[in-house]
Amino acid sequence: MNRRNILWSTVSALSALGATLAASRAKAATASSDKLKVVYHLSDAEKVNFVLGNIQNHIDGVGGPEHVTIALVIHGPALKAFHLAQANPDISKRIGDFSKDGVELAACGNTMKAQNITLSDLLPGFVSAEKGGVVRLAELQSQGYLYLRP
Repeated sequence: MNRRNILWSTVSALSALGATLAASRAKAATASSDKLKVVYHLSDAEKVNFVLGNIQNHIDGVGGPEHVTIALVIHGPALKAFHLAQANPDISKRIGDFSKDGVELAACGNTMKAQNITLSDLLPGFVSAEKGGVVRLAELQSQGYLYLRP
C-alpha cells in the first residue's frame, strides 16, 4: 500500500512538472505582446509555394497579421525562387504582401555569398541573416519563437 502511494505521488509530481514546463514554453512563445511568435524554415526549392501557402493560412487562421509575429528564414536552393530577376508573379505578390504584414523575410548570408547575390538581387522586403540562416533560426528560437519546418 505504501509503495502505491509513493508511485502515485511521483507520477503526480511529474505530471505537474510537465504542465508547468508546457505553460512556461507557451508563455515564452507569446512574450509580452501576447502574440504567438513563429519562425518558418525554408530550404527546399520544391516547397516554396507550400510554405508560402502555410504562412498565409497561418495569418488568416489567427485573424490577421496583427495577431501573430512571423519570420521566414530562407537558405539553400529555395533562395533562388526569391531572386528578383526570376521570381514568378505569384511569389512576388505574396512576398510583397508578407512584407506589408510585418513578416520578417531573412535570407541566409552564406547562401547569398554562394549564389553570388546581394539583397538588391532579391525581392524587396528581405533582410540578410548575415551570420547564416541556421544561426538566425537559433536566435529566433532563443527569443521564444516556435519553429516550423513544413
